[in-house]
Amino acid sequence: MHRQKSFIVEKATLYLVATPIGNLSEMTPRAIEILKEVDVIAAEDTRVTKKLLTHFSICTKVVSHHEHNKKESTKGLLRLLEEGKNIALVSDAGYPLISDPGDSIVKEALLHEFHVVPISGSSASLNALVASGISSHRFVFIGFLDSKEMTQELMRYKEYPETLILYEAPHRIKKTLIKIEEILGNREICLARELTKKYEELIRGKISEVIEIMDTIKGEMVIIVEGKEKELKIAMSISDIQNTVNEFVSQGMSPTEAIKATAKKFGVAKNEVYRSYHELAS
Repeated sequence: MHRQKSFIVEKATLYLVATPIGNLSEMTPRAIEILKEVDVIAAEDTRVTKKLLTHFSICTKVVSHHEHNKKESTKGLLRLLEEGKNIALVSDAGYPLISDPGDSIVKEALLHEFHVVPISGSSASLNALVASGISSHRFVFIGFLDSKEMTQELMRYKEYPETLILYEAPHRIKKTLIKIEEILGNREICLARELTKKYEELIRGKISEVIEIMDTIKGEMVIIVEGKEKELKIAMSISDIQNTVNEFVSQGMSPTEAIKATAKKFGVAKNEVYRSYHELAS
Protein backbone atom coordinates (compact mmCIF):
# COMPACT_ATOMS: atom_id res chain seq x y z
CA MET A 1 0.00 0.00 0.00
CA HIS A 2 1.19 3.48 -0.84
CA ARG A 3 -0.58 6.34 0.95
CA GLN A 4 -0.15 9.65 -0.85
CA LYS A 5 -0.63 13.06 0.75
CA SER A 6 -0.37 15.25 -2.32
CA PHE A 7 0.53 18.51 -0.57
CA ILE A 8 3.20 16.98 1.66
CA VAL A 9 6.08 16.71 -0.77
CA GLU A 10 8.89 14.35 0.21
CA LYS A 11 9.88 13.13 -3.25
CA ALA A 12 9.57 14.41 -6.79
CA THR A 13 6.07 14.67 -8.22
CA LEU A 14 4.48 13.80 -11.54
CA TYR A 15 1.64 16.24 -12.25
CA LEU A 16 -1.09 15.30 -14.73
CA VAL A 17 -2.17 18.68 -16.08
CA ALA A 18 -5.39 19.09 -18.04
CA THR A 19 -5.16 21.70 -20.79
CA PRO A 20 -7.89 23.57 -22.72
CA ILE A 21 -9.81 21.62 -25.36
CA GLY A 22 -10.12 24.67 -27.57
CA ASN A 23 -10.82 27.83 -25.60
CA LEU A 24 -7.62 29.05 -23.92
CA SER A 25 -9.68 31.00 -21.37
CA GLU A 26 -10.42 27.68 -19.69
CA MET A 27 -6.80 27.18 -18.63
CA THR A 28 -6.87 27.22 -14.82
CA PRO A 29 -4.59 29.42 -12.69
CA ARG A 30 -3.27 26.34 -10.88
CA ALA A 31 -2.40 24.64 -14.16
CA ILE A 32 -0.44 27.71 -15.26
CA GLU A 33 1.33 27.84 -11.89
CA ILE A 34 2.31 24.16 -12.01
CA LEU A 35 3.59 24.39 -15.59
CA LYS A 36 5.77 27.33 -14.58
CA GLU A 37 7.12 25.65 -11.45
CA VAL A 38 7.98 22.13 -12.65
CA ASP A 39 11.41 21.29 -14.04
CA VAL A 40 10.16 19.57 -17.20
CA ILE A 41 6.93 19.35 -19.19
CA ALA A 42 6.34 16.07 -21.04
CA ALA A 43 4.08 16.72 -24.04
CA GLU A 44 2.22 14.57 -26.55
CA ASP A 45 3.07 17.03 -29.34
CA THR A 46 5.73 19.58 -28.38
CA ARG A 47 4.66 21.96 -31.17
CA VAL A 48 1.09 22.17 -29.85
CA THR A 49 2.23 22.53 -26.25
CA LYS A 50 4.79 25.25 -27.02
CA LYS A 51 2.02 27.39 -28.54
CA LEU A 52 0.07 27.02 -25.28
CA LEU A 53 3.14 27.84 -23.18
CA THR A 54 3.95 30.89 -25.27
CA HIS A 55 0.42 32.21 -24.80
CA PHE A 56 0.83 32.04 -21.00
CA SER A 57 4.50 33.13 -20.95
CA ILE A 58 5.69 29.76 -19.63
CA CYS A 59 9.36 29.04 -20.31
CA THR A 60 9.70 25.54 -18.82
CA LYS A 61 11.68 22.93 -20.79
CA VAL A 62 9.50 20.65 -22.93
CA VAL A 63 10.27 17.04 -23.87
CA SER A 64 8.34 14.61 -26.06
CA HIS A 65 6.21 11.78 -24.66
CA HIS A 66 3.83 10.19 -27.15
CA GLU A 67 2.48 6.83 -28.25
CA HIS A 68 5.45 5.99 -30.49
CA ASN A 69 8.28 6.85 -28.08
CA LYS A 70 6.61 6.06 -24.74
CA LYS A 71 8.88 3.13 -23.87
CA GLU A 72 12.12 5.10 -24.02
CA SER A 73 10.47 8.32 -22.88
CA THR A 74 9.09 6.64 -19.76
CA LYS A 75 12.59 5.53 -18.80
CA GLY A 76 13.90 9.06 -19.26
CA LEU A 77 11.09 10.65 -17.25
CA LEU A 78 11.57 8.14 -14.45
CA ARG A 79 15.27 9.03 -14.29
CA LEU A 80 14.32 12.69 -13.93
CA LEU A 81 11.98 11.87 -11.04
CA GLU A 82 14.76 9.87 -9.38
CA GLU A 83 16.99 12.96 -9.72
CA GLY A 84 14.38 14.96 -7.80
CA LYS A 85 12.92 16.75 -10.81
CA ASN A 86 9.20 17.56 -10.86
CA ILE A 87 7.41 16.77 -14.12
CA ALA A 88 4.13 17.90 -15.66
CA LEU A 89 2.52 15.58 -18.20
CA VAL A 90 0.17 17.17 -20.76
CA SER A 91 -1.66 16.00 -23.87
CA ASP A 92 -2.64 18.18 -26.83
CA ALA A 93 -6.02 18.96 -25.24
CA GLY A 94 -7.95 17.92 -22.14
CA TYR A 95 -6.73 15.32 -19.67
CA PRO A 96 -3.61 13.26 -20.33
CA LEU A 97 -4.23 9.48 -20.34
CA ILE A 98 -7.86 9.88 -21.52
CA SER A 99 -7.53 8.39 -25.03
CA ASP A 100 -3.99 9.81 -24.90
CA PRO A 101 -0.51 8.62 -23.81
CA GLY A 102 0.55 8.57 -20.17
CA ASP A 103 -0.36 5.22 -18.62
CA SER A 104 3.18 3.86 -18.67
CA ILE A 105 4.85 6.77 -16.85
CA VAL A 106 2.06 6.94 -14.26
CA LYS A 107 2.43 3.23 -13.49
CA GLU A 108 6.22 3.49 -13.22
CA ALA A 109 6.04 6.60 -11.03
CA LEU A 110 3.62 4.89 -8.64
CA LEU A 111 5.67 1.70 -8.63
CA HIS A 112 8.62 3.77 -7.38
CA GLU A 113 6.35 5.61 -4.91
CA PHE A 114 6.58 9.06 -6.44
CA HIS A 115 3.54 11.30 -6.04
CA VAL A 116 1.14 11.45 -9.00
CA VAL A 117 -1.08 14.52 -8.71
CA PRO A 118 -3.97 15.48 -11.04
CA ILE A 119 -4.51 19.14 -11.94
CA SER A 120 -8.14 19.76 -12.91
CA GLY A 121 -9.28 21.26 -16.18
CA SER A 122 -11.34 20.83 -19.33
CA SER A 123 -12.81 17.47 -20.33
CA ALA A 124 -14.53 17.03 -23.70
CA SER A 125 -16.32 13.88 -22.54
CA LEU A 126 -17.83 15.48 -19.43
CA ASN A 127 -18.71 18.72 -21.23
CA ALA A 128 -20.66 16.74 -23.82
CA LEU A 129 -22.27 14.43 -21.27
CA VAL A 130 -23.74 17.07 -18.97
CA ALA A 131 -25.13 19.12 -21.88
CA SER A 132 -26.44 16.14 -23.85
CA GLY A 133 -29.86 15.81 -22.24
CA ILE A 134 -29.13 12.10 -21.80
CA SER A 135 -28.81 10.60 -18.32
CA SER A 136 -25.49 11.47 -16.68
CA HIS A 137 -26.00 9.54 -13.44
CA ARG A 138 -24.24 6.41 -14.69
CA PHE A 139 -22.02 6.33 -17.75
CA VAL A 140 -19.29 4.31 -19.44
CA PHE A 141 -16.38 6.03 -21.18
CA ILE A 142 -15.35 4.09 -24.28
CA GLY A 143 -13.26 6.61 -26.20
CA PHE A 144 -12.25 5.70 -29.75
CA LEU A 145 -13.57 2.41 -31.12
CA ASP A 146 -11.07 0.16 -32.86
CA SER A 147 -11.91 0.42 -36.57
CA LYS A 148 -11.15 -3.27 -37.10
CA GLU A 149 -13.05 -4.47 -34.02
CA MET A 150 -15.94 -1.99 -34.03
CA THR A 151 -18.71 -4.58 -34.32
CA GLN A 152 -17.30 -6.73 -31.52
CA GLU A 153 -16.74 -3.73 -29.24
CA LEU A 154 -20.27 -2.41 -29.74
CA MET A 155 -21.74 -5.87 -29.13
CA ARG A 156 -19.98 -5.85 -25.77
CA TYR A 157 -21.80 -2.65 -24.78
CA LYS A 158 -25.16 -3.47 -26.37
CA GLU A 159 -26.91 -4.49 -23.13
CA TYR A 160 -25.39 -1.76 -20.95
CA PRO A 161 -28.07 0.44 -19.35
CA GLU A 162 -25.46 3.14 -18.73
CA THR A 163 -24.96 6.10 -21.04
CA LEU A 164 -22.06 5.53 -23.44
CA ILE A 165 -19.39 8.12 -24.30
CA LEU A 166 -17.33 7.77 -27.47
CA TYR A 167 -14.80 9.89 -29.34
CA GLU A 168 -14.58 9.95 -33.12
CA ALA A 169 -12.66 11.67 -35.90
CA PRO A 170 -14.59 13.53 -38.63
CA HIS A 171 -13.56 11.21 -41.47
CA ARG A 172 -15.01 8.19 -39.62
CA ILE A 173 -18.06 9.69 -37.95
CA LYS A 174 -20.74 8.67 -40.49
CA LYS A 175 -19.47 5.10 -40.74
CA THR A 176 -19.33 4.86 -36.94
CA LEU A 177 -22.87 6.17 -36.44
CA ILE A 178 -24.23 3.74 -39.04
CA LYS A 179 -22.53 0.90 -37.19
CA ILE A 180 -23.83 2.11 -33.80
CA GLU A 181 -27.39 2.17 -35.15
CA GLU A 182 -26.94 -1.28 -36.68
CA ILE A 183 -25.69 -2.84 -33.43
CA LEU A 184 -27.38 -0.79 -30.67
CA GLY A 185 -30.55 0.30 -32.43
CA ASN A 186 -31.89 3.77 -33.24
CA ARG A 187 -31.17 5.31 -29.86
CA GLU A 188 -31.15 8.93 -28.72
CA ILE A 189 -27.70 10.51 -29.05
CA CYS A 190 -25.97 13.83 -28.70
CA LEU A 191 -23.13 14.64 -31.07
CA ALA A 192 -20.91 17.39 -29.67
CA ARG A 193 -18.28 19.00 -31.86
CA GLU A 194 -15.78 21.84 -31.58
CA LEU A 195 -16.46 22.10 -27.84
CA THR A 196 -15.55 25.47 -26.25
CA LYS A 197 -14.61 26.86 -29.67
CA LYS A 198 -16.37 29.47 -31.82
CA TYR A 199 -18.26 26.85 -33.84
CA GLU A 200 -19.27 24.66 -30.90
CA GLU A 201 -22.36 22.65 -31.78
CA LEU A 202 -24.46 20.00 -30.01
CA ILE A 203 -26.75 17.92 -32.21
CA ARG A 204 -29.42 15.96 -30.32
CA GLY A 205 -31.81 13.39 -31.77
CA LYS A 206 -32.15 9.82 -32.98
CA ILE A 207 -29.08 8.29 -34.60
CA SER A 208 -30.93 8.00 -37.92
CA GLU A 209 -31.67 11.75 -37.87
CA VAL A 210 -28.09 12.72 -37.10
CA ILE A 211 -26.67 10.41 -39.80
CA GLU A 212 -28.64 12.37 -42.42
CA ILE A 213 -26.56 15.52 -41.86
CA MET A 214 -23.15 13.94 -41.32
CA ASP A 215 -21.81 14.92 -44.73
CA THR A 216 -21.88 18.57 -43.60
CA ILE A 217 -20.17 18.11 -40.22
CA LYS A 218 -16.49 18.68 -39.42
CA GLY A 219 -14.28 18.75 -36.32
CA GLU A 220 -13.35 16.38 -33.51
CA MET A 221 -16.47 14.85 -32.00
CA VAL A 222 -17.87 13.34 -28.84
CA ILE A 223 -20.83 10.96 -29.16
CA ILE A 224 -23.16 10.49 -26.19
CA VAL A 225 -25.43 7.45 -26.63
CA GLU A 226 -28.33 6.56 -24.35
CA GLY A 227 -28.08 3.21 -22.60
CA LYS A 228 -30.32 0.24 -23.23
CA GLU A 229 -33.79 0.77 -21.79
CA LYS A 230 -35.13 -1.69 -19.25
CA GLU A 231 -37.50 -4.17 -20.78
CA LEU A 232 -41.00 -4.70 -19.44
CA LYS A 233 -40.20 -7.63 -17.16
CA ILE A 234 -43.15 -7.61 -14.83
CA ALA A 235 -45.97 -10.06 -14.26
CA MET A 236 -48.67 -8.03 -15.95
CA SER A 237 -50.51 -8.25 -19.25
CA ILE A 238 -51.09 -5.44 -21.74
CA SER A 239 -54.62 -5.11 -20.37
CA ASP A 240 -53.16 -4.64 -16.87
CA ILE A 241 -51.08 -1.77 -18.23
CA GLN A 242 -54.12 -0.08 -19.75
CA ASN A 243 -56.11 -0.54 -16.56
CA THR A 244 -53.35 1.07 -14.52
CA VAL A 245 -52.99 3.97 -16.95
CA ASN A 246 -56.76 4.46 -17.05
CA GLU A 247 -56.89 4.46 -13.26
CA PHE A 248 -54.39 7.31 -13.13
CA VAL A 249 -56.33 9.17 -15.85
CA SER A 250 -59.53 8.83 -13.80
CA GLN A 251 -57.69 10.55 -10.96
CA GLY A 252 -57.20 13.61 -13.14
CA MET A 253 -53.87 12.89 -14.85
CA SER A 254 -53.30 13.42 -18.56
CA PRO A 255 -52.52 10.25 -20.57
CA THR A 256 -48.85 11.28 -20.72
CA GLU A 257 -48.69 11.80 -16.97
CA ALA A 258 -50.52 8.51 -16.39
CA ILE A 259 -48.07 6.58 -18.56
CA LYS A 260 -45.16 8.14 -16.70
CA ALA A 261 -46.75 7.28 -13.34
CA THR A 262 -47.40 3.68 -14.45
CA ALA A 263 -43.79 3.29 -15.55
CA LYS A 264 -42.58 4.63 -12.21
CA LYS A 265 -44.96 2.39 -10.25
CA PHE A 266 -43.63 -0.77 -11.89
CA GLY A 267 -40.03 0.37 -12.31
CA VAL A 268 -39.92 0.07 -16.09
CA ALA A 269 -39.11 2.36 -19.01
CA LYS A 270 -41.77 4.92 -19.93
CA ASN A 271 -41.42 4.03 -23.63
CA GLU A 272 -42.25 0.40 -22.89
CA VAL A 273 -45.48 1.36 -21.12
CA TYR A 274 -46.31 3.82 -23.91
CA ARG A 275 -45.91 1.15 -26.60
CA SER A 276 -47.86 -1.48 -24.68
CA TYR A 277 -50.67 0.96 -23.84
CA HIS A 278 -51.10 2.15 -27.43
CA GLU A 279 -50.84 -1.35 -28.88
CA LEU A 280 -54.01 -2.28 -26.96
CA ALA A 281 -55.70 1.02 -27.73
CA SER A 282 -55.16 0.45 -31.47
